[in-house]
Amino acid sequence: MKGETATASALKKSAVSRYLQLAGYFRRRIEAGEWPVGARIPTVIELAQECGVAGMTVRRALDILESDGLIERFRAKGTFVRESPQKDLWFEMRADWEALLSARYATHIEVLSNELSPVPHFLASDHWPGRMAREYRRLRRRYWRDGTAFMLADVYIDETAYRCLPEGSSERLTALRLVSDLPGRPIANAQQELTIMAADLAVATELSVPLGAPMARIVRLAVDTDDIRVLAADGIYRGDSTKLRLKLK
Repeated sequence: MKGETATASALKKSAVSRYLQLAGYFRRRIEAGEWPVGARIPTVIELAQECGVAGMTVRRALDILESDGLIERFRAKGTFVRESPQKDLWFEMRADWEALLSARYATHIEVLSNELSPVPHFLASDHWPGRMAREYRRLRRRYWRDGTAFMLADVYIDETAYRCLPEGSSERLTALRLVSDLPGRPIANAQQELTIMAADLAVATELSVPLGAPMARIVRLAVDTDDIRVLAADGIYRGDSTKLRLKLK
C-alpha cells in the first residue's frame, strides 16, 4: 500500500491484535524515555496517523496503559505519562543446573490445584530423553512477587516421587528443587526448552496480562538414573519479566 507507515507494515506481520501490539509499542517508548514521566504524549489523531491505524485502535491501546497506571488523561489538556513500567519483576532464567537449583524466582507460590493426571501431552515427542513414569501428580502453581503474578506452571511429578516429598514442599520449592534430593533417585539428565508465545485467554486471566501479550514458555525435564522422567514442568512467564542469560565461556 502506497504511503503506508513502517509501523503499520510491522503491525500487519503479526496475528496479535493491533491494539495489543500498539500497547506494547507505546509501553516501550515510555521505558526507553522517549515519552518521559510527566511528558505529554502525542494526540490520538497524531498517533493514528503515525502508526497507520484507526483512532479507535489507538484509544484501546492507551486504555491498557491507563489501566496499568502508566498514563493519565485530562480533558482539554491531553494525555501525560504518569510513571515508567516497574522493572522489579525482572529475573534471569539461567541455563545451568546449580543456578537453577538455587534460583528464588518468587516470594510466594500459590498452588491452584493438586491432582493425579494423565501423561502431559508435550512429552509425547521423541526428542525428550527418558521414559514415562506410570503415573504423574500435576501441580498447577502461580508464582507471585511483590503482589504481582508473573508465572503460571503445570508441574508433573512421578507419583511415587511425590509421595516422598516433605510436607509443604509444593508451596515453597521451585520445580527442579522438588526432585533434586529425592532419596535413592539421583537426577542423571535435565533439559529445558524456551519458546516465545502469545498469552491465550486462560493465561491472560491467571496472570492479568492482555490477551496476546508476549510470554516465555519454559519446559523443564528431569530424568533419574533409572531413565524415568521424574519431573516435567511447563511454565509460562510474563514476557516483560523474563530474560535469558547463558554462560558462553
